[in-house]
Amino acid sequence: MKLDRVIAVRNSKTIYRDGERCVKVFNADYSKADILNEALNQARIEETGLHIPKILEVTMIDGKWAIVTEFISGKTLSHLMRENPDEKEKYLEQFVDLQMQVQAQTCPMLNRQKDKMSRKISEAQLDDTTKYDLHARLEGMPTHNKVCHGDFWPSNVIISEDGTPYIIDWAHVTQGNASADVARTYLLFWLNGDIVGANQYLNLFCQKSGTPISYVQKWMPIVAASQSVKGNEKEREFLLSWANVVEYH
Repeated sequence: MKLDRVIAVRNSKTIYRDGERCVKVFNADYSKADILNEALNQARIEETGLHIPKILEVTMIDGKWAIVTEFISGKTLSHLMRENPDEKEKYLEQFVDLQMQVQAQTCPMLNRQKDKMSRKISEAQLDDTTKYDLHARLEGMPTHNKVCHGDFWPSNVIISEDGTPYIIDWAHVTQGNASADVARTYLLFWLNGDIVGANQYLNLFCQKSGTPISYVQKWMPIVAASQSVKGNEKEREFLLSWANVVEYH
């Protein structure tokens, strides 16, 4: 295995290309259980028939766990949006269509979205009253069993050389409510400073899916609180400001 071409570096992992293989190498202190769970979840999503890179092996490299998948040659939607700003609306439409395609799937063996969010809210740096309110709101939201990517973002969609879109990075996938996943994507646009894109995306998704915008907005404080336990200090501060708006206006 030749790990001489770095594709991306994240907080706790480095991603390499090795010929036609993509090798995600995790830091030595990364949870083995989380790595194996990520590989298992991705294998389960493969069975839905969605276009995703197939898992080839889970192995150890120099004492570190690694997940090896197919390498998909192409450009991400993020890259294409930057390259062709005049066509951003077209790419956003493709992005929303893909998200709806994912959410049309079911995968009963996945972790439940509400359970994961409840745990994360308990860990958030919020006062007990706000946590209580968020837990109560979460419990009151409809329970669904749709596949929810958990980190659906244009850089996680690769358009291959033959035009086929592949969705990558299934570490956070759960089964649950589609609108919670939409709220997560909306907040990712905000975190990346694209407020115009955030609103275009939300309007487009709600129009295509027949979902009231107000319903997605009800998820935003819950999702923000859940996501605030990871990421850097600046992101945490931003997300906590959303989480504290328990009654969204």
